[in-house]
Order: sequence, then structure tokens, then C-alpha cells
Amino acid sequence: MMKLVIISGRSGSGKSTALNVLEDVGYYCIDNLPAGLLPELIEQTRNNDSEEYKNIAVSIDARNSTSDFSLVPKLLRKLPSDVLSEIIYLDANSPTLIKRFSETRRKHPLSNKQRALKEAIDAEHTLLDPIAHSAALSIDTSELSVHELRDIVKKRVFRDSNAPGMAVMFLSFGYKRGIPIDADIVYDVRCLPNPYWLPHLRCLTGQEQDVIDFLGEQTEVNAMFEDICSYLDKWLPSFENNNRSYMTIAIGCTGGMHRSVYLSERLCNWYAKRLEHVQVHHRELS
Repeated sequence: MMKLVIISGRSGSGKSTALNVLEDVGYYCIDNLPAGLLPELIEQTRNNDSEEYKNIAVSIDARNSTSDFSLVPKLLRKLPSDVLSEIIYLDANSPTLIKRFSETRRKHPLSNKQRALKEAIDAEHTLLDPIAHSAALSIDTSELSVHELRDIVKKRVFRDSNAPGMAVMFLSFGYKRGIPIDADIVYDVRCLPNPYWLPHLRCLTGQEQDVIDFLGEQTEVNAMFEDICSYLDKWLPSFENNNRSYMTIAIGCTGGMHRSVYLSERLCNWYAKRLEHVQVHHRELS
């Protein structure tokens, strides 16, 4: 069985970093492969007995021909049955991408005399839309360092491939910094009692015992937890049966320090006993 991972996303979102992670763990990696060559690459490597070609990763980005992007989902559907494939799509918000290009002083592949950097970044978003919608996993790198991105790719991609089940991540965040663009399901818990207004809890987080004790005693918090579990218990199997490999469930409160952290940890602990691959990540704490 061969594994094919396609790394894509807007320029400056961290594709090279993700590809390097795959290369470090033994994938045969190709940067900027023309999408039209995917079938030929698969055919060549399938007929090679070398273990070197059992896991392949390719980067497909805006340097490709414009007409190639719509081909990618169609090409993947036509792959032989002994080739497992998935798309990992990286992105970041436009201000972050502009800042990264300004710092590196690199030229955007779509910029020219008629198209400024901001316009090029927006055009790239539209161009890559067919690939983004076919992605098994999307990662928002806006707030991530290089090291954090490497850790997330390792955690999310390199789970035990022999174990069944969809990988589920509970992600806490603060609305004051925006909704994570890689969230599949978002729960707003700002209606719950807020430890921030208690001076002795304000500087703590939802991982600390005093906050855990306070929130665990609140009727509304327990009702919210039970309602979220009821929804997930009913619908997660349907998502998995629809060939979803990854699911990011975002829990948001105002600052991303107390309520969302507490509920994400509690949900992770609850579902870790029921599912094979469950993780938690706290955007604002990291």
C-alpha cells in the first residue's frame, strides 16, 4: 500500500516547513510538482519495489499552471485502490501573510507590475479554492511559530496508521483574536459564567484546579458539556463514515483562557476513553 500526501496552501503559510517534517520521517518529497504529473509519478513509484517510495509527499502551490488546480481532486479520485491519498491545506490570514512577505522580502509568485502583494494574496485564495475544499486537514498557521507548526503536523498526521478512527482535535480559542479558520465545528461558550470576573481566578487558566473547581460547579457549564457531547455522539460517526480523516472542534470564549480551555480539556479527557485519536490544543495559551 502506498501513501500519498499533498501539501498545498497559500504562499507564506508554511508549506515548506510541513514538507520538511514529512521528509524527516522518511517520506519521499517533491516540491512544486505540476499537478498534471501526479498520475505519472504514481505509476512510476508503484512499479518500484524500493521502500523509499512507499510514502510520498508533494507540494502543489500557486507556481503551478492555473488550469492544473481544478484537476487535483479529479486526479485523486482516479488513483488506484492501493494508493491512499490526502490533502493537507495550510493557510493564514491575509495580514499575517503580508507581514511574512514583508519580513522575508520575497516576491509573491502571483505579483507583478499590475498586481500588488495584497491583490496577489487574495487572488491566490481564489485560485487554490478547489484544493482547499478537498483537503482532509486544514491548518491555520497565523499564530504558529515554525516549531509549533512542526509539532502540529507530527501530532495530526503521524498517528498510528494501523489503528482505526478519525483524528479529533479539541481547540480552545478567544473570540477577541478571531475564529480559527481551520475549525470544522465551532461552539460559542461566552454565555457561561466567566472566572475572569473573580479576582482570585482572573490570572489563572482553565487548566488550573481553582478554575476547574469553579466551572465544574456551574449548572450551565455542565449542561453545555452534556449538550456538546450529545451532538458529537450523534454526528461524529457520520463524519467518519463520510471519509473524514480529521475533525477540529473549536471551543471559543472571550479571551480563550478559562471557559474554552476548561471545556476543551474536559471534552478531550471524555472522548480519549471512547476514540482512538483525540488531542487538545489551546491557541491562546501557546
